[in-house]
Amino acid sequence: MTAEEKGTLAKTYFQEGYNCAQSVLLAFCDETGLTKEQAARLASSFGGGMGRLREVCGAVSSMFTVLGATSGYSDPKDKQQKDALYAKVQQLAESFREKNQSIICRDLLMDVETTQGSVSEERTKDYYDRRPCACYVEDAAKLIAKELEY
Repeated sequence: MTAEEKGTLAKTYFQEGYNCAQSVLLAFCDETGLTKEQAARLASSFGGGMGRLREVCGAVSSMFTVLGATSGYSDPKDKQQKDALYAKVQQLAESFREKNQSIICRDLLMDVETTQGSVSEERTKDYYDRRPCACYVEDAAKLIAKELEY
């Protein structure tokens, strides 16, 4: 599957009702070895910029999760692998930021009317029409796919 196709797949998941983080991680189940249910559960708390806190965009968080699952380190003493991973994380963040001006949910939604608190918004036509989130999901999926050399 190409990077474009991964982006489209992630966007489709978002349009089905999955949150931004779930949508990206679900598009990479084959690469991470996660089942669809595992991926959806693992990423579920990162939606809305971490539980609707509007911090780091969930799509970006899952981009990093895919990176860790596919090329992360497990030995806490392996400084070289750790440093290499962190460099890739920073590179991906910068690439996302260059395209979208931020990796922070509240900044990305600055011009969008949103509700506060922990209660998620209903997924209606209006919700999808006024939010740019599907594009952010698509961008994050394309970026990590390119990192994985699709």
